[in-house]
Amino acid sequence: MTRILGVVILLVWLYVLRVTRRSELPAWRFIWGSCGLFVLMMIFIRPYCTEPLAQVVAAVAGGFGKLTGMFQSYFKYGVIFVNSKAGAISLLIDFECSGILEIMAFLSLLAFFRAYTVYERVVVGILGTFYIILANALRIISIAVIIYFCGMPSYYVAHTFVGRIIFYGLSVLLYFFVFTRTQIIRQKVGGFTYGTDQ
Repeated sequence: MTRILGVVILLVWLYVLRVTRRSELPAWRFIWGSCGLFVLMMIFIRPYCTEPLAQVVAAVAGGFGKLTGMFQSYFKYGVIFVNSKAGAISLLIDFECSGILEIMAFLSLLAFFRAYTVYERVVVGILGTFYIILANALRIISIAVIIYFCGMPSYYVAHTFVGRIIFYGLSVLLYFFVFTRTQIIRQKVGGFTYGTDQ
């Protein structure tokens, strides 16, 4: 049933994209295209990429844990095991912690961001995906390090506040450089441009 619904959504999405292109409505095309692509990725890609992505994040974070001896990663299961002085805790990297939503949102926006050429969008998409994976791994590392030094009672603060501030702070930085800065530099107003190309 989900597949049939996905195909129907895909056909409607493609039709409206075509209409917005022929009607020369770039803002509506960007909004419709980005939102639709995100929904389609949720239907067709998310089920297959969540677990492997959680394993990658666990492996990257586990590299730091192994290097410092603070925690161990069982990346096949997407689990980080922190053995602090106050007790042990297992952190499961699941759907919400895998970073899949953030990656899909970034790629959906980038796919319809016309300030870049197609080649540039592919390159920026690949680099941005790696950046988000590393930012997410840094979030997991920060949570594990806080638990290692402060014990299990610090889990809530580490996960809910510190980890999110780190991850979303790094995400805002990515969005600034990929979208905001590029849009400002490449925009043209009449005969004037902010870019260095004259």
